[in-house]
Amino acid sequence: MVKLSPNAEDIVDMAVKCVEAGADAISLVNTFKGMAIDIYRRKSIFNNTFAGFSGPAIKPIALRMVYEVSKAVNVPVCGLGGIVDYRDAIEFIMAGAHLIQVGTANFINQRASIEIIEGIEEFMKRENIKSLDEIRGII
Repeated sequence: MVKLSPNAEDIVDMAVKCVEAGADAISLVNTFKGMAIDIYRRKSIFNNTFAGFSGPAIKPIALRMVYEVSKAVNVPVCGLGGIVDYRDAIEFIMAGAHLIQVGTANFINQRASIEIIEGIEEFMKRENIKSLDEIRGII
């Protein structure tokens, strides 16, 4: 599985090239370059000026990238970026993700991953969905 940076110039092209080179799966996205400024010290808060920006704020961008890449490659896509509950996970699956990864949510709630799994199961029962394949890439 090749993990692609969302900071790539053309993530779809990069994913296609990775698959052509033999990648069995693609994972995206990771953190975006972010910046914060200490207005009193008049300098960057981070030693390297930029640092990783993640969490719910990046979900719409990550979701779009998963959608675009999943339409362009014929290998499984792992979606991540801002997933905090089962609804977010379902959105990534509907965008084309074959699997998801939970990151920041685990720092807020140690049971986040378990609650996401349980929420997906309950959603599938309520919506009479037998397999995630029924909704994967439906958008």
